[in-house]
Formats: sequence, C-alpha cells, structure tokens
Amino acid sequence: LLGSLGALASTLGGVMYMHSFTGGATLPGSGLGLILYTMFVWWRDVLRESTYEGHHTKVVQSGPRVGSPSFTVSEVMFLLAFFRASFHSSLATTVEIGAIRPPKGIEVLDPWGIPFPNTLILLPSGA
Repeated sequence: LLGSLGALASTLGGVMYMHSFTGGATLPGSGLGLILYTMFVWWRDVLRESTYEGHHTKVVQSGPRVGSPSFTVSEVMFLLAFFRASFHSSLATTVEIGAIRPPKGIEVLDPWGIPFPNTLILLPSGA
C-alpha cells in the first residue's frame, strides 16, 4: 500500500511539476522516498526470512527458476506478435492509407544507410 501511494505521488507530482502547479517539485521526491523505503523494508524482510528463519524452501527457490524463463518466453511472444502485425500491415494495406505501403507522404529510410551498420553492431553484442 505504501509503495503504491509512493508511485501515485511520484506520477502525480511529476505531472504537477510539468504543469507548474504548487507543490509539484516536492511531491515526486516524496513519492520516490516512499518507494525507496518500501524497497528497503521489503528486501530487509526477505533477507531475515531466508537467513535467520530458513523460510526459503525448495518451492520458494523454484519461483525464480520458473519465472525467468517464463518472462523470456512472454517477451519473445510479444515481439513475434508485434513484428507479425507490422508485416501484416505492410502486406494488407487499407483504403484509409491509400492502399499503398508506405503511406503517401511518409519518407522511408534507406535500409543500407544507418540501420544496417547499427544492426551489425547490435547482433554481436548479444552473443
């Protein structure tokens, strides 16, 4: 509850600051302080439970082992869906955009210019 109030205060304070409302400069800092306090207390409790009380059983330890691959798979599925939707919209153009791809008035980048060397740099960095 305290962490969610901190997130609300940070967001609301940021918006207030951007629109020059009174108190908009101090509210994001207060919200960030609440979030940091919540993180500290949460991690302190986790360390106490695992170190002194021995509550990290095999079932508890299996959570990150199952959660990390599940997160990776969900990210891959999201990217596949995103690129499939992009590919579909390039093949099946609609009347609203003039039935051409790219839409009229959009200047397309040369794929052999900046994108190609950036891709060549990006691919080995993940290996």
